[in-house]
Amino acid sequence: MTPESKAYREAGVDIEAGKRATDLMAEAVKSTYTPEVLAGLGAFGGLFDAARLKAMQAPVLVASTDGVGTKTLVAARLNRWETIGQDLVNHCVNDILVQGAEPLFFLDYVASARLAPEQVATVVQGMALACREAGCALLGGETAEMPGVYHEGAVDVVGTIVGALDRAHLIDGSRIQAGDVVLAFPSSGLHTNGYTLARRVLDDEDWTTPHPLLDGRTIGEALLAVHRSYLPHVRALRAAGVDIRGLAHITGGGVFDNVPRILPEGLGVRVRLGTWPVPPIFTLIQHKGHVAREEMFHVFNMGLGMLAVVPEAEAERAVQVLGVEECFIVGRVVAEPGVQLVN
Repeated sequence: MTPESKAYREAGVDIEAGKRATDLMAEAVKSTYTPEVLAGLGAFGGLFDAARLKAMQAPVLVASTDGVGTKTLVAARLNRWETIGQDLVNHCVNDILVQGAEPLFFLDYVASARLAPEQVATVVQGMALACREAGCALLGGETAEMPGVYHEGAVDVVGTIVGALDRAHLIDGSRIQAGDVVLAFPSSGLHTNGYTLARRVLDDEDWTTPHPLLDGRTIGEALLAVHRSYLPHVRALRAAGVDIRGLAHITGGGVFDNVPRILPEGLGVRVRLGTWPVPPIFTLIQHKGHVAREEMFHVFNMGLGMLAVVPEAEAERAVQVLGVEECFIVGRVVAEPGVQLVN
């Protein structure tokens, strides 16, 4: 250790820990590289060959940045970091998917008060797994140690994704009309939203013993269930020629905030309760926390991972393509603004 790095370490930043984390994650990162990657790990900037976009008549880049919120505190309590990276990538993949984009590359940012190389590497290895599944290169990232900015033990995980689509295939909701059918792709649980409320409600529970209301799973397992990617669902529907008029990723704000983002003015949706499976973790949170149904749907996805809007004539075919466990007819578009929950 040099005198400079020793002094820096005594001030709270361990350069060697950062290097160790990079060494531990290197193989996983490189495993995501697609032929388009010209420079990645170790370069000042990742290089990605955009020549493939020439195959599109009017290529459009789509970018999004997001994090996993306080789900990291759940991972810290259980000391389970394997899935946080998957959560991050899948969340970002879904965010650009709703406009019809296929992922190209991903960038990450992991920060804490004090770096634990093995922990950081485990998080990034999860990102690499999800990137490989999506066909997306993990092109670069930043690992930051910032005592004084973050509380001891806190970890922040953020990512940026860049994808592309041909403008003719843009999904923007503009063609949605009254009478269209709303389909739901099921979630695995909370995904990456609502953890502040969930932790407050469940804080005094045992998170490591199977819970009778969770089908034999522990609370910890239910809370850490991986945020699903719906890229396979959309790819399958497109390959089958299903006309997808709109997609909504149900994240923070639930159906009430996310569905209106894709609807033309004057339209709304009527969602019929009981038409899709609600993961039991939501029932546990609602009952133990005495949370009103409306608020549950404002905070959580309530089992609705992503909603798709298709013409009525194509709804049943969409269900056949994806299977009855992966696609549910849950509602309709109506000529009345807002989201209605009906029995």
